[in-house]
Amino acid sequence: MELPIRLSKESREPIYHQIEEQIKALIAGGQLPAGTPLPSIRVLSKELEISVITTRRAYQNLEYQGFIRTTQGKGTFVAEIEASKKEEVTVSAVYQAIEKAVETALRHDYTLEQIEAVFQEIIASLKEKGGHDDDGKMD
Repeated sequence: MELPIRLSKESREPIYHQIEEQIKALIAGGQLPAGTPLPSIRVLSKELEISVITTRRAYQNLEYQGFIRTTQGKGTFVAEIEASKKEEVTVSAVYQAIEKAVETALRHDYTLEQIEAVFQEIIASLKEKGGHDDDGKMD
């Protein structure tokens, strides 16, 4: 199984952390249900063109956090995750993305009021395009 993971070698975020966060997002979002087999460390390393050590660290961290489980001789699989943990991952990912956007705007000398105006424009644009229900969530 090939995972839809995109790595940024220019990012200050370590590669192993990028892998962890993207796999967590795939699990929390339901794209990787419990029991789904994951590629071996060697296979994923080859697909992503990174060190086996880097991939091993990501998998070890994910296992420690309870997102995946490894069975000797059988492979690595998505673990059963509580709904509250999935929600926590989702909220954290959204918060981090917005925080990163705000930090980028501040580095470009935007004021907080200008940043807020940009967010309002984006939200208004999304509402106009549709694709969201009455609560503002994606259909």
